[in-house]
Amino acid sequence: MEFTMLSVSLPPQPVPLCVSALAILAASTDIVSRRIPNLLIVAGLVSALVAQVALRGAVPGSTIWLAGAATGFALLLPFYLLRGMAAGDVKLLTMLGAWLGAAATVDIAVNTFIIGGVWSLGVALMRGQLGRLTGNVAALLGGAGRAGRMAGVSPGTVRESVGSIPYGVAIAGGTVAALFTMVN
Repeated sequence: MEFTMLSVSLPPQPVPLCVSALAILAASTDIVSRRIPNLLIVAGLVSALVAQVALRGAVPGSTIWLAGAATGFALLLPFYLLRGMAAGDVKLLTMLGAWLGAAATVDIAVNTFIIGGVWSLGVALMRGQLGRLTGNVAALLGGAGRAGRMAGVSPGTVRESVGSIPYGVAIAGGTVAALFTMVN
């Protein structure tokens, strides 16, 4: 059996520079105010469309922009609906996806889930709340199956939060990691 990885090429400049700057700006505002400003998201979406069209042409650029934005939105929307993250995080990945396209957005999401998961685990361990974190994850997943039963969670159970992290930082880290791993 042979495995092949989908290689995503680094987009032409100024895309990586703009994406890095927007991700870092979003992360810094998330750290300071625990919000990602809508103005930043809108400016990023509009400038991404302009850049995509200028670099690739009207139809291909618009298609990449839309596919990336839709992918970012679709990947994080379920977590927002389950109260696992804030709307700003969903909008941030939507905007970054518009800059980079669908395949790169999936890479960003995977990196982000790893970074955010490790960070959340570390916070829970430092606060002595690993059991509560496990129960919250089980409740988030619907309390179904063995993990839910072990944690004593029934579907729809609302539990006290272990605490939140500024997830925009994890998204920015996932973005920078994805940019560094893109192949030319």
